[in-house]
Amino acid sequence: MVAVSQKAQVARVLDMIREQGIQFVDLKLVDVPGTWQHLTVPAGQLDEQTFVRGIAFDGSSLRGFRGIEESDMVMVPDPASAFVDPFLQAPTLSLICDVYDPAMRRYDRDPRFIAQKAEEYLRQTGIADTALFGPEPEFFVFDEVQYESRANASFYKVDSAEAHWNSGRSDGPNLGYKIRSKQGYFPVAPTDQQTDLRSEMVSVMQGCGLEVERHHHEVATAGQAEINFRALTLTRCSDAVLVFKYVVKNVARRHGKTATFMPKPLFGDNGSGMHVHQSLGKEGVNLFYDEGGYGGLSELGLYYVGGILRHAPALLALTNPTTNSYKRLVPGYEAPVNLAFSKGNRSAAVRVPISAITPKTARIEFRTPDATSNPYLAFAAMVMAGVDGVLRRIDPRQEGYGPLDKNIYKLAPEERARVRSVPGSLEEAFAALEEDHEFLLQGGVFDREFLENWMALKREEMDAVRLRPHPMEFELFFDA
Repeated sequence: MVAVSQKAQVARVLDMIREQGIQFVDLKLVDVPGTWQHLTVPAGQLDEQTFVRGIAFDGSSLRGFRGIEESDMVMVPDPASAFVDPFLQAPTLSLICDVYDPAMRRYDRDPRFIAQKAEEYLRQTGIADTALFGPEPEFFVFDEVQYESRANASFYKVDSAEAHWNSGRSDGPNLGYKIRSKQGYFPVAPTDQQTDLRSEMVSVMQGCGLEVERHHHEVATAGQAEINFRALTLTRCSDAVLVFKYVVKNVARRHGKTATFMPKPLFGDNGSGMHVHQSLGKEGVNLFYDEGGYGGLSELGLYYVGGILRHAPALLALTNPTTNSYKRLVPGYEAPVNLAFSKGNRSAAVRVPISAITPKTARIEFRTPDATSNPYLAFAAMVMAGVDGVLRRIDPRQEGYGPLDKNIYKLAPEERARVRSVPGSLEEAFAALEEDHEFLLQGGVFDREFLENWMALKREEMDAVRLRPHPMEFELFFDA
């Protein structure tokens, strides 16, 4: 039977459909790489039983799901996820779904299920009952993008009216005010040409239920941006990241522009990451706060940091899961490549924020991830690493991770050599995951079959990049 609270949420959804003249319901689910997929039904097809029995779909057509010989699956909508779609012409209600097999057992490759299992595992340990996440997904808004990859040709090209490379354009009135490389944080208009665009994104996000804190231009030229929303529990925050990306892309398209969360679309300028703020709570108390601790961080918080840093090389196989991710993770572009922790220090992989910290807002920030990750998998993996640190009392101070309260990029060579770095490629991250994955298997949150499936899926992408000539190779080697 549906729980009382669930019944109330279902009733609220059905009331929304009637009161707001909803004509269609858009049922969304996430594939293994982290992209939303959807199925749309007339609103009259939705009733109370839909939230129990669900709606059938073909799982073989989704990346990382089942083969064609076992493709029948069921999506069951979560009534708490409802919002009115702001982009579709017909009044449409959006619902995020959980995935089941035909016997109505939860499907173990559903990333949302893995996130929910991580939350349940956290409660079972007795350490905490809540994990809060506050990601900062950065992105670029371009005026145009072109790309192609064939047997005999390969290229990409992006463009932006505010990019510094357009300072000499003469195909129309050029009014200047271009953003120089690495100097986009954060000038006012007219140099920043996208304030109104970001404000519209924020307004639409708020209409979808996100509580947005601020927005601004980011460091890179060519329309790099950041919008921050308030922290949420693990699964709800993962839902919010996909709502966030959906809004950013569709508002950009509404204005004839295109948005990308690709970590490194530009050579020679800063890339886009997704710094992830996180904390644990129990019975409404933030377990990461200690007024007398380092940066206001408790011993439990330090052990959580120890788990993140010890397992970071393996974590990156889930938090930075594309070949392009590692073009961002190089020194010289504010990239968090150093496996160290430090208060208020953005050159370390883990920063302990110290500005305006209160007992409720104390947290740590893991700065390495990017938004090509599947948030359900990435956030679940971070919790598993952090909890392992707490359970095993992994002290990052004794492990040699700091605190390192210096600009790590400017350390003397002998001191810099003692600071461990993140993997330099996805292949290296996978090697680390193969060596270090037991922490992910605790409580049945992840399993070996899922991790093997994940790596097989991603190795296909790695091979697609590895086997093709690169345009730069023609410049370097064609005349050999």
